[in-house]
Amino acid sequence: MNFKSIFKFTKTTEKLMKKVQEKPLPQHVAIIMDGNGRWAQKKGLPREIGHRYGSEALKEIVKMSVKLDLKYLTLFAFSTENWNRPQKEINALMDLLIEYLQEELEELDKNNIKINVLGDISKFPIHVQKEVNYAIEKTFDNDGLKLNIALNYGGRDDILRAVKNIVKDIELGVLSIGDINEKNFNKYLYTADMPDPDLLIRTSGEYRISNFLLYQMAYTELWFSRPNLLWPDFNQRDFLKAILDYQGRQRRFGGLK
Repeated sequence: MNFKSIFKFTKTTEKLMKKVQEKPLPQHVAIIMDGNGRWAQKKGLPREIGHRYGSEALKEIVKMSVKLDLKYLTLFAFSTENWNRPQKEINALMDLLIEYLQEELEELDKNNIKINVLGDISKFPIHVQKEVNYAIEKTFDNDGLKLNIALNYGGRDDILRAVKNIVKDIELGVLSIGDINEKNFNKYLYTADMPDPDLLIRTSGEYRISNFLLYQMAYTELWFSRPNLLWPDFNQRDFLKAILDYQGRQRRFGGLK
């Protein structure tokens, strides 16, 4: 079943989508999917249940991204700081990642979506690494939506990793100090050859970027939801409203209009 054939729009969603499609769309949308645990706790449920419902919200946003023909969607799924969470919650997140890939991979592949990982997954359990690498390999040749999943990712770690690899290449004679510029530096980041995010969406009303794509978001437009909108409740209409808000802004990149 193709994503483009399974949309059941409300009139509001359809109207919003048409309005969004009248103006230039962002090439690259990044999302901090925040609030799963708090959503569950408010309902008296274990935090792990919140992550499961958050996974369902994610599916709807991926579908809408395909419908809008977005080029890049980057999701902050597991940060370098998330290792500080209880082991039970970490295990649940790993299980949910595997479950998502196993259940959705065929559909993602059919819809020409390419899966890419930002971050160092070598610290993940071997069986998790295998599932992630299989998804990357299976969708490698797809040229539709680039679905970037940030796993064990941190913005500072991304920059430090780039610096270390640049130093290594200078020592090997592959690169000279004079070659180091913004364009070449970008090639050493996890997002090499990708445009910087045009729009960052964060749910739950937190007003920070939490060590996510620090270098890449120099001129990204930021959209923060109202405090009571937690990720499991974020839907396609909310996604469209965020894009519509982005389309109403003037992006000057330090210059004039």
